Amino acid sequence: MELNKYRKSKQRQKILGLLKSTTKHPTASWIYEKLKPEFPSLSLGNVYRNLKILVELGCVQELKFGSTFDRYDGNVNPHYHLICENCGQIKDIEMRQETALDRKVEELTDFRVRNHRLEFFGLCEACVPSNGNGKAWHEPVFSAEEYE
Repeated sequence: MELNKYRKSKQRQKILGLLKSTTKHPTASWIYEKLKPEFPSLSLGNVYRNLKILVELGCVQELKFGSTFDRYDGNVNPHYHLICENCGQIKDIEMRQETALDRKVEELTDFRVRNHRLEFFGLCEACVPSNGNGKAWHEPVFSAEEYE
């Protein structure tokens, strides 16, 4: 990748600085709302174009979630995510990425793995009900009997 392909931009630098300064995994709209007061001529399109460049340069990660809004992460080191299915919060989980999983997939397939992305879905601390002793408990959403 040719790093000098893009000229420096104050807006791009601010977007990168904002992403590096937060543990949130914001949407382009969130970034736009945060920077609009400082850059009155900023458009949402400018934000998306700059994010695309930052992703291309490897400065940020794009977390694609299909039909929902993509999120962006200033932490480009390999790591996993915890995603709350209730409120949508995304958190980094600090654990070593399992490269053995890459090798296992290569053994089972003809695929050459460069990296992998793994997300854990569930309920965050604020959204999970408590059983009175501070430990989370889970009620099934449906019972197996309903499908027999």
